[in-house]
Amino acid sequence: MTDSAAPVLNYIAYEDFLGKVRGVTRMVADGAWKPDFIIGIGRGGLVPAVYISHELQVPMLSIDHSSKVPGFADELLGKVAAKSVAGTRLLFVDDINDSGGTIAYVRDLLARNGCVAENLRFAVLIDNTRSQARVDYAAEAIDRAEDKRWFVFPWEAVMTAETLVGEAQAVPERLG
Repeated sequence: MTDSAAPVLNYIAYEDFLGKVRGVTRMVADGAWKPDFIIGIGRGGLVPAVYISHELQVPMLSIDHSSKVPGFADELLGKVAAKSVAGTRLLFVDDINDSGGTIAYVRDLLARNGCVAENLRFAVLIDNTRSQARVDYAAEAIDRAEDKRWFVFPWEAVMTAETLVGEAQAVPERLG
């Protein structure tokens, strides 16, 4: 990708982020299904998960999928899956469901460890309707075929534009 085709960095203001969190929280609170734990998917889902945990007054756990340390998230997901077998309801939170790779990976690993599907839900702030994975709650839906913005959440705004552009360019399929 050339400099002229650099991604459009879309900085999400704190107030917009908070609105998205509150939107997801309302959907969960208004529904019949209630989580026993909020589980933040690292890195991007950790901050929204903390906010959702506080607002719903539900304890939070975390897993780190973003580090790509072999087996690290897998072991924790196995433990979490066992909780679902005992009837514990789990709400996994991420910032964005873009390609669906993370959610599909987490869902598959949970299933291989015996997770009970009716005790499992996923929530995101932004959901790509063309994603390979579906979520249960989303504050905003986008269509990646039309929307090529690179979303910069408040906790990512401390990175340089150069670093953000580099991260975006590492996944050109999301940029068009």
